[in-house]
Amino acid sequence: MIALALTTLRHRKAGFAGAFVALLCAAALVTACGMLLETGLRGTLAPERYAGAPVIVAGDQFERRAETDDDGESKVKAKALAELRWIPEKLAGALAAQPGVEKVVTEVTFPVGDALGHGWESAALTPFTLKSGRAPQKAGEVVVDARFSGGTLTAGGRTYRVVGVTEQALPSQNTVFFSTAEARRLAGRPGQVSAIGVFPQVPVKAEGAVVYTGAERGPVEFRDGDNARIRLTSIGGAMGGTSLLVAILVVVGTFALSVQQRQRELALLRAIAATPRQLRRMIGGEALVVSAIAGTLGAAAGMLLGGWLIGRFVALGAVPGNLQLVLSPFPPAAGLLATLLAAWAAARVSARRTSRIRPVEALGEAAAEKAGLPVVRLVAGFAALAGSVVLTVLLSTLTSESASSPVTMLTALAWSVAVALLAPLIVRAVVALPVRLPGTAGFLASRNVRAGTKRMASLVAPLSLMIAMTCTILFVQTTLGAAAQEQVGDGVRADFLLSPGASAEAVRQVPGVRAATEVLRTSIRIDLDRVGAQAVSAEGLERTLDLGVVAGSMAGFGATSVAVSTKAAEWYGVGVGDRLALSLGDGTPAELTVAAVYTRGMGFSELTLPYALVSKHVDDPRAGLLVAGGSRAALEKAAPGIAVLDQAQAAESGQVNAAVNYVAMGLIIGFCAIAVVNTLAMATSARTRELALLRLVGTTRRQVLGMLRQETALAVALAAVLGTFGAAVTLMAFSLGMTGSVLPSVPPLSYAGVIAAVALLALAATVIPARMALREAPAEAIGGRE
Repeated sequence: MIALALTTLRHRKAGFAGAFVALLCAAALVTACGMLLETGLRGTLAPERYAGAPVIVAGDQFERRAETDDDGESKVKAKALAELRWIPEKLAGALAAQPGVEKVVTEVTFPVGDALGHGWESAALTPFTLKSGRAPQKAGEVVVDARFSGGTLTAGGRTYRVVGVTEQALPSQNTVFFSTAEARRLAGRPGQVSAIGVFPQVPVKAEGAVVYTGAERGPVEFRDGDNARIRLTSIGGAMGGTSLLVAILVVVGTFALSVQQRQRELALLRAIAATPRQLRRMIGGEALVVSAIAGTLGAAAGMLLGGWLIGRFVALGAVPGNLQLVLSPFPPAAGLLATLLAAWAAARVSARRTSRIRPVEALGEAAAEKAGLPVVRLVAGFAALAGSVVLTVLLSTLTSESASSPVTMLTALAWSVAVALLAPLIVRAVVALPVRLPGTAGFLASRNVRAGTKRMASLVAPLSLMIAMTCTILFVQTTLGAAAQEQVGDGVRADFLLSPGASAEAVRQVPGVRAATEVLRTSIRIDLDRVGAQAVSAEGLERTLDLGVVAGSMAGFGATSVAVSTKAAEWYGVGVGDRLALSLGDGTPAELTVAAVYTRGMGFSELTLPYALVSKHVDDPRAGLLVAGGSRAALEKAAPGIAVLDQAQAAESGQVNAAVNYVAMGLIIGFCAIAVVNTLAMATSARTRELALLRLVGTTRRQVLGMLRQETALAVALAAVLGTFGAAVTLMAFSLGMTGSVLPSVPPLSYAGVIAAVALLALAATVIPARMALREAPAEAIGGRE
């Protein structure tokens, strides 16, 4: 049977080209997602700032908690901190006294514009050396790195004179050095340092701190590295799972169409005594040969695709540039294995019915389409429909993005699976309607559709899948963005928003300014859950910000207060007057009293904390300012170099940045598009004899093409209804859970663009192969020349 499979492959190259393309793309997607996943799990961050220090002593950059599982075993869970945990400066003396230590170097790190500031004493950690000038000695002097140009630098409202330029410049960060005393003042952490370098590399003990060596130094320097790795793991896992499910659905549909087109051939083999087992082995062998070649090429392409994806995430700022891409044989092996299994299973399932019936029945079924669906497919279709309903109900109850995102894609995919399985019944019900298409082409199209409902169903399935997935991916982001923007627009009472860096006290002295509220974004942890938070100053808050308070009041918001959104109140079971235990960004524990519960958490974070408390526990304490009153000119004069936005611009700044999700999930949309082109081209190419016969009986070339266009238009229209329904139900459930409104935000032009793009793609994939087929003489086409 393997020899027969190879023979059929040699003589039916065109018939297997569609399956080959689908499998190649599936292998590439799975491999690329595997690379993201593996890089997130095993990728390392190369140190830059600490590259010259063999040992770095710093704070524990994880929040840890001991928990006991159901079996009574105790284990410690760890989550990365959002901000740097500082350590006591006196620890340097204890380290210097330990055996083998020749030198210790302390460092403080703080933001200076778009650069990081340090004391000159820590230059040896890289090491930095002077190219020209001298080291800073006074409070008004700085040394800049080799990228800087200019003779002065402004920071913290003060102008510094550049007295030296370093030989080096770090790839991922700009660096400015101050005198030791000035650096300590600007850092604002008396008696604390961000890290201590130890020379040479010897075993040291650091009570209350952690010792980092080798590759461990990178995550200390790039504290968002662990979050980036988690993000990559999450994207790789979610995207890989979705890609695999979509790939299986597409491959099954492709092989089902391929087997459907070969029913005469398979029936003839049954008639000449081929057993059902032999047919299944032959078709399985064909699938394995095609998938082995396609999977190997697709896995190689997936390696390139994975590298491109990492590069895009770096460009978008979602992943540090020095996160090393992990290359191993596991992702391509997984892509190849997944492709082999999917192809083999799809081929065997697709040929199951033809191979089991008797030879005479097989020939009869090849000649005329049999009404109804196999019982197994019918049961599977209704099971998928029931599962879709269950997932939709579940999705409507999920109120956090991290929980709802994977369920959203799974729900849309479940509706698509149900449509694919039940498509023949749906098409048969639609074509039974008393609708007449215009002209001779319309007459031929309607007759063809009624006679070939299974073929039409095989076209509708990938079209509806593409529409459902595309609409879901696009409009999940617009729904979140519109809800957040609406809340920001309704909640901002201030006339102006000043970007971080302005002095609140200076702005409050501007004539006409009634209030200036400091606003700082951070994240905290509650029971190790990461929660977005904002910190605000209470002075004049009622004039600049309206959080939509529904319980309690912000009037008494003080240094030990916290306000929570309605979602956060539900998540953690707290209300006004309750105490809420949490960990600030640098791991410092705090227990605050709930002063208010508000509704606009999507636009203004789920928690609101006092600015005076939070500013001491973040890497960058510079806050934006919401300003009520005053004039743009006066504010620009009081805060030179600071962007001043009006109320409309402030509302726009609250939109959700969805670029990373678009890049990741856009590949699935691309795969669906390839599947659409693939399926339509296969279906059209397989009708060469039918088109030639129409030409022989007098149908003009124009009428044949018109017939195909109308058939395609009908398939697109039906797919638009089914795909839109699946996406609409999914989006409504998502919107209900996330925003409280059952109506998602769907820009009409964007939706029309999706349908138009699918229609153009479908028409091109139908008309181009048809034109090529019609170039051949009708008699030769009927004769079977390939």
